Amino acid sequence: MRNTARIVAKMFLYLAQLGVLCWSVLAVYYGDLPEPWPVPAAAATGGLLFGTLFLRRFRLTVFASLFCLILLWWFALEPSNTRDWQPDVAVLPRAELSGDLITLRNIRNCDYTSETEYTVRHYDKTVRLSELRAVDLFQVYWGSKLIAHTMLSFQFGEQDFVCISIETRKTVGEEYSSLRGFFRQYELTYVLGDERDLIRLRTNYRNEDVYLYRLAFNPDVAGPVFLQYLRHINELYARPQWYNALISNCTTNIRGHARPYTSDARIDWRILVNGFLDEMAYERGMLDTRLPFAELKRISHINARAQALGDDPDFSLRIRDGIPVPGASTF
Repeated sequence: MRNTARIVAKMFLYLAQLGVLCWSVLAVYYGDLPEPWPVPAAAATGGLLFGTLFLRRFRLTVFASLFCLILLWWFALEPSNTRDWQPDVAVLPRAELSGDLITLRNIRNCDYTSETEYTVRHYDKTVRLSELRAVDLFQVYWGSKLIAHTMLSFQFGEQDFVCISIETRKTVGEEYSSLRGFFRQYELTYVLGDERDLIRLRTNYRNEDVYLYRLAFNPDVAGPVFLQYLRHINELYARPQWYNALISNCTTNIRGHARPYTSDARIDWRILVNGFLDEMAYERGMLDTRLPFAELKRISHINARAQALGDDPDFSLRIRDGIPVPGASTF
C-alpha cells in the first residue's frame, strides 16, 4: 500500500513538472523576444527544465530555481498604452463622474464597409445613474459553441443604451489567438460602444451568432456594477493591464465587477466554458423563466433582425422587440 502511494505521488509530481515545463516553453516563446530568439530561447528553456528531471540529486531544487527565474522574467513584462494600435482600439474611453451625472468620453461608433474596413468615429454622452433602468447580456459565438464572447449593455431612460465589450487591445497587423491570450500578448481594453457598432460588427460583418438576453433588474445591484465598470475603464486609461484568457477576460471580469453586489456569485464551470453562461443565468433566475430555456434562446437570436435594421436610429430598441423581460431581481 505504501509503495503504491509512493508511485502515485511520483506520477503526480512528474505530471506537475511536465505541466510547468510546457507552460514555461510557451511563455518564453510568446514572450516578445526579438527575432530570431523565440524558438531557440524556448528550446533552451525546455531542454534545461527537462534535463533536471534526470539529476540524481537536488532535482526538485534545480527545477524550482529555474522556474522561479522564468517567473521573475515573466512578471517583469509590462503592458503598455503606447503601441501601434489598430484604429478601432487606438482611443481609450474614460468616464467623468459628478454626483448623479456621468459623462462618457469616446464612445465608439465605427462605420463599417467590411470587418476590416471602417471609419472610426467616437462621441461623448452624459447619462444619469438614477435613470439606469435595464441591463442586458449579449452572448456571441464565433466558432465552437463551448466558448462565447459576452458583453453587457446598460439602458438609461427610454432609449439610451451603452454597451461595454471587454476585449484584447491589438496592434496593427495582430490577430487574436486563444493560445497567445494566456501569455501576456495582449493588453486589456474595455470598448465603450454604440450597439450599432458592437452588435452589427458581429451580426453583419463577422457573421457570428449573437443572442440578446434581458436580465432581471435590481437598481441596487445594476448601479454599483456600472460604476465598477467605469472605475476599471478609468484605471485602464491611466495604467494598462494585461488581458488573460483564463483569469481576466470578457466573462471573468463581468463576474469580478458584479461579485461584491450579488447574492449569488458561486463559482461555476460555465464561467470558464462560457458558451453555457446563458444556461447558468437561466438556472439562477437571472433570465425570464416563463419559457423553456431552449425557446428563450431561439427567441433571443437577433442576427436576422440586426441585419435587416442596418443603421436604424432605433436599432437598440428594435433588436429587443419580442424578447421577454424578467421581473425584478434580488441578484
